[in-house]
Amino acid sequence: MKNLILKNKPILLGILSILPLLILNSEILVIALNNDFIGIIVSLFLFLVGGRKTNFKINYLLFVLILILEFVSYRLNTKSVHFLALVLVLCLIFHYFTRRFSFIAFICIILFSTIFNTFFIHLTSEIKQNLCYAVYLTLKNFITINKIEGVSFYINHSKVTIDTACMGLSMFKTGLLSCAVLMTLEERKQKHYYSIFQIVLFCILTVALNILSNYFRIITLVLLNCTQENLLHHSIGLVCFVIYQIVPMLFIIRYIKPKILDSAVIGIKPKIYLTAFSFLILLIVSLKINNQKTAEPLIKIPSEYKKEKGSWVNNEVYKIDTKEHLIYIKTPSHNPLICWTGNGYKIIETKKIRVNNEEIWFNKMEKDNQIYYSYWWYKCGTKKYTSFIEVMYMKLISNEPVYLINKTKTLY
Repeated sequence: MKNLILKNKPILLGILSILPLLILNSEILVIALNNDFIGIIVSLFLFLVGGRKTNFKINYLLFVLILILEFVSYRLNTKSVHFLALVLVLCLIFHYFTRRFSFIAFICIILFSTIFNTFFIHLTSEIKQNLCYAVYLTLKNFITINKIEGVSFYINHSKVTIDTACMGLSMFKTGLLSCAVLMTLEERKQKHYYSIFQIVLFCILTVALNILSNYFRIITLVLLNCTQENLLHHSIGLVCFVIYQIVPMLFIIRYIKPKILDSAVIGIKPKIYLTAFSFLILLIVSLKINNQKTAEPLIKIPSEYKKEKGSWVNNEVYKIDTKEHLIYIKTPSHNPLICWTGNGYKIIETKKIRVNNEEIWFNKMEKDNQIYYSYWWYKCGTKKYTSFIEVMYMKLISNEPVYLINKTKTLY
């Protein structure tokens, strides 16, 4: 037992040094683990088993990233960004005590962050609609498709709607996580390491295979008219994932071999002051976030909506129900696409439109054979935005309040 402790002394010291921060941020950790428990645990495990010495000054890169993330967290009170900074500090402490780092696991950590989730959710709706149009062009000469409307196919005057799981976040993450596991196993098998170029190349190929997998999945679902969630629906998704993603990855990895020897790497000694300063920054931001009063509303009602009678759903959402519209005023971390689909609505079409010379988002939705039109945008000051990243950047610069406004009406 004593020999085991001495052998793993650097790792144990690292764990003890970060323990106070983990306790202080326990609430944030629980939320993150509830959302992506397997992905986060596997990523950290890959860091332990796949870590290697590197000639890159990783501690400087991690310090700069932590500094940027914590500045954003302090200014915007974003717990998701703070969580990513916390994980990067874990990586920094691990690197300091062991002088090892895993680029493959680092990509996985970014992948399972809420920041990536937000970016992907905004991007995937456009990818999915383009995939559906590609499927329409492929099948229109083989079966009778009257028309396509967003993610809905009209075949023999009956509608087939592709669900949100196609080109969904979980399958995308599973593909890249499988890529990371395969590359780590290959490194240990060959006793060599992949270069950064090889890692990036394999990730790009994995993304391309994921899109291909979803393309054939949509074709199969349309041909079988199986768009409702059931055993066959999920089985089709799993089979397409294995055939068009996992099998090609197993074939490709035979030709992308790791070539860097561990002995050929010097392993630069990290600086203690960077690790200590990162720890101090994280501690300050952690205390600020913990002192935030979560019981009070996190947003103020914009002046143009104060005259409307509404009610607080929770401290992040204010609801106004009028004869013309159902209006939600939310913190910008919310996404209407997730909110509506989570409540059983099917997104038929999503696109940007211009109203009064301003660009906003438009959703056409369906539930219980009823059509709904939903309009939403972010607001900072007097200007409307359609990009979460852009509006948060404006808040970061101007420190003005930011809202998400969502207006929905029923089409009778």
